[in-house]
Amino acid sequence: MTADDASPESWLRRFAPPAEAAMRLVCFPHAGGAASSYHGLARALGPAVEVLAVQYPGRQDRRHEPPVPRLTELADRIAEALDTTDTLGTTPYALFGHSLGALVAYETARRLDRLGITPHRLFVSARRAPTAGAGPTDGLDDDAALLAEVRRLGGGDALDDPEVQALALPALRADYQALRSYTWQDGPGLRCPVTAMTGTDDPLCAPEEAIGWLRLSVLPGRSRVFSGGHFYLQDRAGDVARAVLKDLALPGAEAAPERATHT
Repeated sequence: MTADDASPESWLRRFAPPAEAAMRLVCFPHAGGAASSYHGLARALGPAVEVLAVQYPGRQDRRHEPPVPRLTELADRIAEALDTTDTLGTTPYALFGHSLGALVAYETARRLDRLGITPHRLFVSARRAPTAGAGPTDGLDDDAALLAEVRRLGGGDALDDPEVQALALPALRADYQALRSYTWQDGPGLRCPVTAMTGTDDPLCAPEEAIGWLRLSVLPGRSRVFSGGHFYLQDRAGDVARAVLKDLALPGAEAAPERATHT
């Protein structure tokens, strides 16, 4: 089976039965990551937001499917799946992407915008704006270098296990190939606001670099900074959830981080 042959439903994972939520949040994993990486955020958001996590081909229950080699093609397939199913329905929805997922979410938002089903908001996390060019490590294509980079960023404690490595490397290779394939193309600004999020100690995305995302929308956006490194989301899910709720104007956001800034 290829990504083109996959059913639209195969792209999304729910962590709870469908609910009458006020908002849906479609979440895009980081390089080497899977839908399950959003369990913590889904729990922290509570019943007001239904999380739909994207499952890229080539990992977990889609591990026997060949990965999509180009990032823009990946966004094409996801936008098509969201447009084809009745997943979005009439409930407002937003997109959230972390690291690699920020680029995929942004490109998916551009496609959905053109289809006339613009998201309510785009959240981009731990990735500098694509207008700045490729990231400092996007060109990695050696297994040892990939593993070293994941460990450096704080996301690879389990990779010392050879069995875990064997499962993780195909997804990492595919996702870095997708990163190498990507070049930002100018076009109309998004018709939804953007929230750019980053960690204070992220070596790949300084807070001032994240602000570039806000210039990719025709509407005012917001930047938010959280304590932590590249994978701050793992430890700060509660803070991130409160920030998401605040920016979506939903209840439960009273204690959102104070370092937020408007642009």
